Amino acid sequence: MKKLNIVLALVLTGLVSLSAQAVELRDHHKEVIGKDCKTCHDNGIKQFPSDQACLQCHDIDDLAEQTARSEEDRWQNPHNNLHYGKDLPCQECHGEHKPKKPMCSNCHTFKFDKHKE
Repeated sequence: MKKLNIVLALVLTGLVSLSAQAVELRDHHKEVIGKDCKTCHDNGIKQFPSDQACLQCHDIDDLAEQTARSEEDRWQNPHNNLHYGKDLPCQECHGEHKPKKPMCSNCHTFKFDKHKE
């Protein structure tokens, strides 16, 4: 019985430590989100946030304007491009906890100095 209690205590301690793991949060989100993961993780904590969660704070038209190029390069805008228009899922290029390489960089070579991975 004593061994069972010890095993249960260890398992419980492990589960608590796993749920309290620190995850990296980008500086530009810390002030807004705080520590409430559900603010973004609207599909559950272990799922990627939906685009609707991102668009609660980020306006797609503003993003498209901020990343607009010259008229000649107008379709090289990641937030309004030839392939997806304004419908490219946010998670294809942006990751909150782990930096991501933009999906388009597999074929395109544009440079976005302010890309927030």
